[in-house]
Amino acid sequence: EVQLVESGGGLVQAGGSLRLSCVASTDRYNFEDYAIGWFRQAPGQERESLEAFSCITSSDGSTYYEDSVKGRFTVSRDNAKNTAYLQLKNLKPEDTAIYYCAVHLGGSKFCPTAGPLYDHWGQGTQVTVSS
Repeated sequence: EVQLVESGGGLVQAGGSLRLSCVASTDRYNFEDYAIGWFRQAPGQERESLEAFSCITSSDGSTYYEDSVKGRFTVSRDNAKNTAYLQLKNLKPEDTAIYYCAVHLGGSKFCPTAGPLYDHWGQGTQVTVSS
């Protein structure tokens, strides 16, 4: 069983920054065997319908960002610490959501964005951006 724990969320003013962490405990496979996806759930959205707004592959560290966060958010991973990070800068009120990390076994060259392709999810951390 893989367990993921996110932290680092909070309340910030527009233009502010946060860094989210996602610490994984793995069993059968190593952390570096998983691609990491970041998702966010705004009020009224179903988690099952979420798509990753950012992800990082398992082996070569390639990254993906959707247009709404490109240039403001940065995803990274430290396999030695079993931890993924999401640096959020220049936050906007529309970034307000519950942020989840999730893992997908494989994804060495390509990280998927579809939520159902991710095997394990964290509990989420709330990010609130005030105007």
